[in-house]
Formats: sequence, C-alpha cells, structure tokens
Amino acid sequence: MPLDLIFCGTPRFAVPTLEKLFAARHRIHLVVTQPDRPKGRGLELVPSPVKDSALILSLPITQPDRIKKNDEFRAQLTSIKPDAIIVVGYGRIIPQWMLDLPPLGNINLHASLLPKYRGAAPIQWAIANGEAITGNTTMRIDAGLDTGDILLQQKLAIAPDDTAETLAPRLAAQGADLMIDTLSGLQAGTIEPREQDNSQSSLAPILKKEDGQVDFSRPATEIYNRLRGFQPWPGAYTKFRGKNLQLHKIQPITTSIPPAEIRIEHHRPLVGCGHNTSLELLELQLEGKKRTSGKEFLQGYHAKPGEKLGM
Repeated sequence: MPLDLIFCGTPRFAVPTLEKLFAARHRIHLVVTQPDRPKGRGLELVPSPVKDSALILSLPITQPDRIKKNDEFRAQLTSIKPDAIIVVGYGRIIPQWMLDLPPLGNINLHASLLPKYRGAAPIQWAIANGEAITGNTTMRIDAGLDTGDILLQQKLAIAPDDTAETLAPRLAAQGADLMIDTLSGLQAGTIEPREQDNSQSSLAPILKKEDGQVDFSRPATEIYNRLRGFQPWPGAYTKFRGKNLQLHKIQPITTSIPPAEIRIEHHRPLVGCGHNTSLELLELQLEGKKRTSGKEFLQGYHAKPGEKLGM
C-alpha cells in the first residue's frame, strides 16, 4: 500500500532510492535537499543530484538553509502528516521534532553494515581499511550518530580493484531496493528492529585533504587501499623535489626497498613502503604538469635511484 512520505537527500547516492520510491507509487509529498552550491571557476549555483532528479519527477522541492529552528519548515512538514521520513545522505542533523513526527519514524539508508563505519564516509573508509565485504543498513534515526535501531541489512562484496567511485553506484542501487523492502516490512509488521552493538562500532569520519597524504611507513597494500578509497578526493599525494606529486595509479609489490626511497627496476619506478614492501608507480602527475605513465615520469624528470618521495 502506498505511503505518504517526505524524502530528505542530497548526493548522487540518494537518487536511486528516490526514483525507486517514486516507481513503487509511494506518495512523495516533498523532497528536502541542500541549497544549490557555487561550483567551478565561475562559481555558478549548481543544484544537488537529488534536486535534479526531483525536478525530472515533477516532485515538490524545498531547500532550507537550516532545519532545527525553522518554524516555516516545521509547519510545512507537519501539515503533510507523513507516514515516514526517508533520509539518504541529506547532510544535516535531523532535529528531535522531525524524529517525533511520523509514526514509522525517520528511516535512513546507510552505506555500511552498522555498527561498523558510522559517519559521513563509510564507503571510502571501508575500502581504505581493506574490507572485502561491506553493505547497506536501513535504520531508524535517533539522536546519536548512526546509532539507531537496525531494520534491514544486506551485504555486498568489494572487488580488489574497486574504488569509492565504482562501489558507490552498486551500493546505491542495492540500497534503493532495501529501502522498498524496509517500508513493506514495516507496513506488514514483519521487521523487528534490533539495537546496535556499540562495542562493535567504528567511525568513518568526513574526509580531510591530509587523509590523502601518503605515509610511506605504511605497508604498500594499505597505501593502495587508501588510494582506492579516497577517490575522487583527496586521492593519494606526496612530494617530489619539493613539488606536489599525485599518485593516480599504483600497484603493490613485494620488493623490499627502504620507505619512500625510489628505485628503478626494468625501467619501472618503484618506491619503498613499510613492512618490506613497495609500490610500482604506474601513473603520476607532478604539480602543474600533465598526468604521465611511470616510464614517462622517469624519462622526463630523470629520477635518480636513492632519491626519496615526500621531500
């Protein structure tokens, strides 16, 4: 049976859920998304992916700057009398008055197997930490940070070459189906919410630029995983002869080289890492220059064996 819903979301990850709810003929009375943001050199205002989708679906949209103490917004939501509020990557803390409003609660889709990876960047940190399995969780939002009762979960394998950019669309598509199943289960009374085991929790904080700075004392596989996870930003970067050097493509190998030291083998640039491991540098980009292969980098900058990165 169709439900009366309010949808709160902003990023591309949230779009499949909005589209699936619409296709399932749930009544989406309002889409709440972040205000348009300036982007690019011209700083033109750009709508969120959720707003773009809502416009295509001809759904009503609101973009409040703040929601906690916003009487007009509160009256608007209260008048709708929603059965549930669906929240997917909205980017604002949901105030208590919103939590108390719908009988089925505020239902969140979170891209991890909670209680693991609570926070803003669960996809990125799962890959960065070398996980082989991740998944989605639907949960009832409470006053904590991703601490609400779990409704449904599903697992998804992380491929060895997955990046945050390749994994996110698969999680988003699966998560949309999980949300449909969650609403059906809540209506049918077949879902028993369960508390999270806080002793098993871990955090996935919002990414900072310094997270992409390569620490060559880490094992090569760990550096490789962090590069995969931190796509498209902040990536993995270091310094070469005082200039920023972005590592676009790397491959862990077992050659033992002192950490951060460059070695050339068979015309390939290698760099030492921790735990007697190293990386082959496949694609690089020096500050102000074009992206090049490792071999082109060697030829263009005459990297000397024994030189170190990070300096």
